[in-house]
Order: sequence, then structure tokens, then C-alpha cells
Amino acid sequence: MIEKLGLFGKVALASKLVTQEQLVAAMQELQRQGNPKKHPGQVLVELGHISSQQLEQLIAMQRQIVQKARQKQDQGSAPAPAAAGAAAPQAGQQVESLSLDALLRGAVDAQASDVHIHSGAPIKLRARGDFYNHGSRPLASEEARRFLDEALNDTQKRQLDEIGEVDFCHTIPGLARFRVNAYRQLRGFDAAFRVIPPEPPTLEQLKLPERLAKFTKYHQGMVLVTGPTSCGKSSTLAALVNLINEERDEHILTIEDPIEYEHSSKRCLVNQRSVNVHTQSFARALRAALREDPDIIVIGELRDTESISLAMTAAETGHFVLATLHTDNAIRTVNRIVGAFPPDQQDQVRSMLAESLRAVISQRLIPTADEQEVVPAIEVMVGNLAVGNLIRESKTVQIRSLLQTGSEQGMQLLDSSLAQLVKSGVVTREAALPHAEDRKLIPGG
Repeated sequence: MIEKLGLFGKVALASKLVTQEQLVAAMQELQRQGNPKKHPGQVLVELGHISSQQLEQLIAMQRQIVQKARQKQDQGSAPAPAAAGAAAPQAGQQVESLSLDALLRGAVDAQASDVHIHSGAPIKLRARGDFYNHGSRPLASEEARRFLDEALNDTQKRQLDEIGEVDFCHTIPGLARFRVNAYRQLRGFDAAFRVIPPEPPTLEQLKLPERLAKFTKYHQGMVLVTGPTSCGKSSTLAALVNLINEERDEHILTIEDPIEYEHSSKRCLVNQRSVNVHTQSFARALRAALREDPDIIVIGELRDTESISLAMTAAETGHFVLATLHTDNAIRTVNRIVGAFPPDQQDQVRSMLAESLRAVISQRLIPTADEQEVVPAIEVMVGNLAVGNLIRESKTVQIRSLLQTGSEQGMQLLDSSLAQLVKSGVVTREAALPHAEDRKLIPGG
């Protein structure tokens, strides 16, 4: 049936803007409507599979292929047929006339999580975990810098030129915010844009278990969300903060670099501070926070020994602290915090952590079996008395057995979460294995 769509169908598939199932559905709808003059792309728009802008891009790509084929014929060579999986020009190829916001709008329409602008390489998108070209022609350094200059203010331009990197947020009203890291590299200027939806997500939207909501009930102590880069830590943290904002009458203070999700004051009073904009550093903002009467302190990332120390102090002195940390699992989270301090301070740190740590949520994002989205696999450690004793006695290796047997307390190994996803058919064993600590626990081997 797809063959009836001809070159347009092949270009649409190669662009990765639509799936084969969506094309089949569009063809069936076109036949049902019985309008031979209607373009199949219009049906894709009507069904909500692509936007009008993306349809224009696909039609432009189709014209380019036809024009190149005609040029080859004029030169005496036969045109090569376009295969469904062939490398066709990608949407957004005409970068000379494309604005940054138009590029980002197209990326959001394509459900991309990240946009990469690179000097010396084509623009790239990450969507549903896949990384692919958004255009076939490499960007010159001045083209990449032109995109960045559309988002940078004068101070940020100066910082990029003088220091070589800058973090900031770019907003397209009504669409999304974008967390951006721009930097200078060997071939010129690059930037990575992370898509941040305009509203904080819910646990349900993130496909996280509702039982995580209980970790918003604390009034003192520390809850950490951990995992590698691009595993959804910021989104999970935002969902927990939003729950508190909806259910409690307190003061939430966030310290981020930069601010990602914007939280309006609902039941809570919410103040958000951005490092290098509203304060000089995480540590400076944390020291000041203790004088600003917050009930909940949210830290975008625990980056160094000083911020970790101040976070634990705040948790010990009657504040509820939520933060993220770049660690693989619950045990490594504890070891990372303790190991950040000199040996002569580590006994005291273990004692502080044993008293203040309420939970560690460690997560990964795994592509689904149909490769249409990603789902979280999570490890959960609850800071109960047994866990606290193991932390205090420097026996963290034994925490794994507590995670295996502590389901009644809400604990879970990452391997158990992966195994459940594989057993239910949500993800494949091949997709789960790279994230497993013990491969034998993943069914199907």
C-alpha cells in the first residue's frame, strides 16, 4: 500500500518524521475519503502525525530529489531510485534561511528531546533515544554561531568568547523552554539544546510509579534523584516538586544552573534562583538559603564537596532537600557522597548521611520494544534504620541485599525494574542488558 505513495512516502519514512504504520493509516484514510486530488501529506497533518511546517519540509525534500534526478539525466546518467531506507535530505536542510526558533519548533514537532548544533557536522536530533541527522550538509562555524547569537544576550556572548562555554535557557513562549550548553571546540562553536516542556510533568506522564509520591511527604531530610546524563533526572525532580507545590502550604526555594522547569506558585510560595544570573554559585546560594526561611530546598545538581556538605547540613537542620546527582545506583550514590570528603571527615559524613538520607531514586530511560518512546527503569532505596546502620558502619555493599528483599518498604533493584519491563514485553532484553548489574536477572537469557 505504501508503494502507492511513491517518492513522498519514501522521503517521509527516510526523514523519520513518520512511521510505516502511520503512512499505512494515512493511505487508508485517503482511500476512505475518495479524493484523488488530495495530497497524502495533508491526511498525515489531519491525523496529527506531522505539522503543516513538516509537510512543507517533506515536499521541499521531495522536490530536491526530483531536481537532482533531472540534473543527472541532463548530464547523461540515469537517476538512481530512492529506496525507503536511503539517506534522503532531512527536514531543516535549508539552514541558510532557517531561524533558530523555526529549527527548535520543528524539533519539538518531531518529539525530539535534544537538538545538537555542531560546527563541521549536520544538525542532529535525539528522538526516542535515537540520534540522527536533521539535514545532510555540515554547518560552517559561522552558521553555527549565527544560530547561537539568536539566543545569547550580550553577557552570554562575552562569556562564550572569553571562557569558551556558557549555560543558559532559551524560551519560545507557548511551546517550550530549552536548557542550553554552548561551547567552543576544535572546529568552531557547538551547542546542545535540551527540550523542557512549558509545564512540570506528572509522575504518570513520566510513566513513573505513583508510589514515588510518598517521597514528597517529608518535612526534613534529603531525597536524591540520580542516574547518568539524559536519564530524566530533572523531569523526575520537577514532578516531585510540583506535587509538593500542589499539596502543601510552604516555601520552596530552587537553586539551578540554569532554571529548567518553571514552577508557578500554587499552594506553595516558589522562588527559583539561577546560578550565574541570580547568584554566583550553588554553594553561595545554599549558604544564603538558610537565612531565607525555606521549607523545601531544591538543588539542580550536587556538583562539589561544598554543595554536598551544605545540602546535608540543611537536611539536618529541619529542611527538606531534594537534589540530583550523577551516579549509577543507590550504593554508588552513598559512596560518591562519602568519597567527596577527606578521609578524616568520612566517619562524620557517614553519620550525617545515615541520619538525613530519606531516599535515593536512580533511573534509566530504555527504548520501548516498538522504538516509539522511552520508559524509565528505576532503583529505589529507602533510608530506613537498616540502611542507615549499613551507611554508618561503612558496609554499603550489603545494601544491595536490602534492596532485593525490601519491596514491602518500597525498595527495588534496578535489575528488578528492568526484568519487569522485559517480562511484560515493554522493552526487549537486548535494550535492557546494557543497564543491568546482574545480567542473569534479566529474563530470556
